[in-house]
Amino acid sequence: MDPRTRDPVLPCLTSHTASCMALGMAWGLWAVSESGISKQDIRERIWDYMESENLADFPRPVHHRIPNFKGASRAAEHFPRLQAFRAARTIKVNPDAPQKGARFFVLDSKKTLLVPTPRLRTGLFNKITPPPGATKDVLRKCATSQGVRSYSTPVGLESRLLVDLVVVGSVAVSEKGWRIGKGEGYADLEYAMMVSMGAASQATPVVTIVHDCQVVDIPEALLEDHDLTVDYILTPTRVIATGCARPKPAGIIWSKISCEMMRQMPVLRSLRCREEQAGKDVTLRDGHRPLPRVQAALSPGRSPCDPPRPELGSVPSDTVYVGNLPRDARVSELKRALGALGVAPLRLTWQGAQHRAFLRYQDPAAAQHAVSCLQGFRLGANTVRVSLARQQTAGDPAGGRTGGPHPDRCSAGAAP
Repeated sequence: MDPRTRDPVLPCLTSHTASCMALGMAWGLWAVSESGISKQDIRERIWDYMESENLADFPRPVHHRIPNFKGASRAAEHFPRLQAFRAARTIKVNPDAPQKGARFFVLDSKKTLLVPTPRLRTGLFNKITPPPGATKDVLRKCATSQGVRSYSTPVGLESRLLVDLVVVGSVAVSEKGWRIGKGEGYADLEYAMMVSMGAASQATPVVTIVHDCQVVDIPEALLEDHDLTVDYILTPTRVIATGCARPKPAGIIWSKISCEMMRQMPVLRSLRCREEQAGKDVTLRDGHRPLPRVQAALSPGRSPCDPPRPELGSVPSDTVYVGNLPRDARVSELKRALGALGVAPLRLTWQGAQHRAFLRYQDPAAAQHAVSCLQGFRLGANTVRVSLARQQTAGDPAGGRTGGPHPDRCSAGAAP
């Protein structure tokens, strides 16, 4: 039996759904035959059609979004029937509106629900933990975007989690399993990051939930090495097992990562440090290579990819200075953020009145690693200042307690 055949338990197709499928096939012929077709052309045509046919739900317009569509909850009802769902214990579901039903079914089945952090700015995952004794109504609230914010706790890179099943949104998807997102690459990057940290592999199934009109032919020439493929497509009327044999991303392709992306996503810096230490080539798209470990402090105009270095003549420090903390920041918020980035210290000294903190690590190498990972890190509305704290020697003319930590004034951004 062809794995892409329609599930026999589903209701008969409505005429409207049939017309959507016919349109999808027509788009496929158009896409294959028209030279110079791009992913963006396919996105625009689907977005335009969903708006013109009133197939979209809030938020609208659907352009530049993963479309929330009428019938999304019906499509999600197929999710718990999948064998891959029944076998999974930990499931990652993207935070977009059409996947709300999938998030509910994960929680209702008492499985572990992971949701990516918005734009990966503060880490990779949040774990959604409903309150004890939560009713189905409360679980439905937990599955909303507001619930994800209210009931989430960061999951650090050191957690050694294993993701059994992944759910992503799509703008377009083919029955062969080829997928087009909204163009920002977050789903592809999230999967690659999971592979890099050992949380996922080529065998980890990927599911997408879309409207029937989003299932179209996609030219294989448009696919790139970093593009994520899918194993199951759920629509309001069909369950499609794609049988896709194209390899999924085998990890982060650093040559496609820019310094700006590194600046915006501290978790990427953490993973890059890990892979650099493992001897992998982590050269970025703009040609940035890791700098030698022994180097003088950098100027304030340094690249966001480059960590500040300790002051020449100072004792190597195992303590990191964090300044420019928000006035309303709490020590618990900083601890959670550090854990999510995989740089939790042995000891944290909080000096909230001075809007700063000191992080003590097991050795100078661990402290330097933390500084590298925290460059550009934001807590609340503030971009924090991070540097090694200088360990003053007994004869240091700068004065101060012998061995006491101070902001390294030769490192950029060290002023309190």
